[in-house]
Amino acid sequence: MSASTSTLSVQLYSVRERLDEDFLGTLRALADLGFTQVEPFGFTPDVALTYSQAFAETGLSAPTTHAGILDAPDQAELFAAAAHAGVRTVILPSSAQERWTDAAGLEGIAADLNAAAALASEHEVRVGYHNHWWELENTVDGVPALEALATRLDDGVVLEVDTYWAEVGGVDAVGLLGRLGERVVAIHVKDGDRSRDTKKQQPAGQGDVPVLDILAAAPDALRVIEFDDYDGDRLEGIAASVAYLREHGIS
Repeated sequence: MSASTSTLSVQLYSVRERLDEDFLGTLRALADLGFTQVEPFGFTPDVALTYSQAFAETGLSAPTTHAGILDAPDQAELFAAAAHAGVRTVILPSSAQERWTDAAGLEGIAADLNAAAALASEHEVRVGYHNHWWELENTVDGVPALEALATRLDDGVVLEVDTYWAEVGGVDAVGLLGRLGERVVAIHVKDGDRSRDTKKQQPAGQGDVPVLDILAAAPDALRVIEFDDYDGDRLEGIAASVAYLREHGIS
């Protein structure tokens, strides 16, 4: 399957219950919204074939996925399975909050990610990290911990910046993206009231987050729409986000 030219994707965690009820039907519903790319979560070698078959049936692809890289029984098997499914970047979705409070913790995270990235490169796959709020709320070396981590990462490790959680962590996402630069290969696009209450997340353009400014700050990054939760139908929320982005020339 050829690579998509779209800059949009969607994190499948947003529709997790629908996937449990009707996996293929949910992927088709996302394709009907115009998506050509999705971002799986909880990816393991055991589900790689299921995704590959579903992608063949729906025309979707997954340039990125979330996976428990550091807990994987066999990282090489994980990266090989990801590559077979067409995944180019395997992203660690989080790391324990206590690791983000001092330099020693960051050194440990960096060592883990750097080692994983070296192994992943043997399968032509990259390793990335996705943040929540605590990586920005905590500071190390006088800067948000995520930025301090970035200085410790090898060039082969990339970042997926969750721009909503960055704002919740008290950091201006636009400025953060500018400082992190080309290490950012993907961003999570979501909106809301900048609180930790995930039910208060909103479709893009309906909350307090400067979504368009954020997108302009990372023009080459994959834009992954996501809802951790939503006080409404999340598939409808995704559709509203897509409509807003398309209205502003992003597809």
